[in-house]
Amino acid sequence: MRNRIDKNLLSAMLREWEWIFSYIKRYKGTIVLYILFGMIAAVMSVGSTVASKFLIDAVISKDRTVLMRSAAVAIALLILQVLFQAVTSRITSVLSTRIDNELRNDIFAHVVRARWEKIGTFHSGELLNRLEGDVSTVASGVINFIPSAFSKSVTFLLSFAVVLHYDSVMAFLALLSAPFFVLSSRFLVKTIRAFNKEARDMNGKVLSFSEECLRNLQIIKAFDLIKEYTNLFKELTEKYREVRLKYEKFNIIMTMVLSLLGIVVSYACYGWAVYRLWQGIITVGTMTLFLQISGTLTSSFSSLASLAPSMVSISTSAGRIMEITRFETETDEDRDHAQALLENAVNGVTLEIKNMSFAYADAGENVLNDVSVTVRPGERVAVIGRSGNGKTTLLKILLGLVSPGEGSVQLAVNGERITISDSTRRFFSYVPQESAVFSGTVADNLRMAAPDASDETLIQALRLACMDEFISSQPEKLNFRLEENGDNLSHGQLQRLLIARAVLRDAPIVLFDEATSALDAQTEAQVLSNLMREDPHRIFILTTHRKSVLEHCTQIYTVTETGRLLPYTGEPIPEENEE
Repeated sequence: MRNRIDKNLLSAMLREWEWIFSYIKRYKGTIVLYILFGMIAAVMSVGSTVASKFLIDAVISKDRTVLMRSAAVAIALLILQVLFQAVTSRITSVLSTRIDNELRNDIFAHVVRARWEKIGTFHSGELLNRLEGDVSTVASGVINFIPSAFSKSVTFLLSFAVVLHYDSVMAFLALLSAPFFVLSSRFLVKTIRAFNKEARDMNGKVLSFSEECLRNLQIIKAFDLIKEYTNLFKELTEKYREVRLKYEKFNIIMTMVLSLLGIVVSYACYGWAVYRLWQGIITVGTMTLFLQISGTLTSSFSSLASLAPSMVSISTSAGRIMEITRFETETDEDRDHAQALLENAVNGVTLEIKNMSFAYADAGENVLNDVSVTVRPGERVAVIGRSGNGKTTLLKILLGLVSPGEGSVQLAVNGERITISDSTRRFFSYVPQESAVFSGTVADNLRMAAPDASDETLIQALRLACMDEFISSQPEKLNFRLEENGDNLSHGQLQRLLIARAVLRDAPIVLFDEATSALDAQTEAQVLSNLMREDPHRIFILTTHRKSVLEHCTQIYTVTETGRLLPYTGEPIPEENEE
């Protein structure tokens, strides 16, 4: 079992590093240059150590020629080292920020394009954790890890070659710590990977909790739950602290063991060098070389070994990123065809749903069952039913967020049919239940639906939604700034703003998901009358619990508890508070 786990772990890490290299290979020219600079700096470092040996021997022997030559070489190598380090530092900063930006952009694009039913299982705080924390770990780690691995390897090999050239016993003594690293490698990799994953997961929980609390701060205050949620946050951060302390404890023990090994190796090398000098076999310069180069050899080997935690940390973060990039993304392959059909839909479109059924992956039972309905241009459809019966799910299917398991959902445009998908969203405009606005001005939020709309067009949309008077009364007019979640507007004002945004999209089908629930009856009637009079070919599909909405509709359906969509027969409508 242990061998099997190790093989699985190795395979996972190889896949993760293969994925990492797929990103950085586009910068292979710059990275190769960076590696070469690092290797040259390593050669110069070992070269300056060897030059110091000849310098000391020349001082003792009073050989002026060798002294001057050795001093010149040593000084030149040191200056070149400084220059190379400056250049490599600049390359590091440029390359790491570039990789970080590209990786973050790619992952963000993948998240927003992922199929809704998959990416929706992740909390937004956890997605931010992976988008920020894990991406930064991978981007900054890779650019330091790969060149360091090469430069440390060159330093180790050159140092070992120099020591071996002068004294094979010294080379053996300098590598006394090697067996420890070899024998403990399996344990170290597994432990470090486990700690890294636990820490990243725990940090994601803290971010998810804090993001959710800040988003619902008004509710926490309204229910006087400040103390309770403060304590909950404290408990989470304490658990995160415990995870970090366990990892730090492990690091301290490992550092202590490595330090003790380093002391043993250093004194062994020092004793052997003194003994050889005592015997007159080596010169003072050679002894100095032994002490410096053995230290370099030991430290370079330890540095190579210490790259293991970095390698594991990088691959762990890469695995967490890969987890969300494996999700199937929306193809949008019929976008051009759908756009061409939309441009020709001057007399509206027809929505045809035939024998459609749908079930969420983790639910088992169908939410919607054998739904069949046809909606023609200009028709206004109300969908009523108890909470959880599938009203909002029906709208998600129409928006291409989820796909039906059985049956078909199509749009008919000028005699041609196109199946509902992510490519057909441009046929729809949508007003959600929640206050889906962004921080910014009213104009910014409205132009999400129509980027090129003039101020006059925005005002006209606000007028249709009965929101123009409020905006006109503000000193900033269209530049009135919305706070986070639109907290400086009432729920009714937010709904009217969202309705105005939907109008601006100028789509042939408008979906209202309880979109007038916060409006008084008079304003609701005025808004619906304005919208339905504005374009006689536009289809309106409204989910609602309000009887007043039904007066504006040509078709009324009830979603039953079994997920069937049946014509309304006059039974009592579920009250709004049941939703």
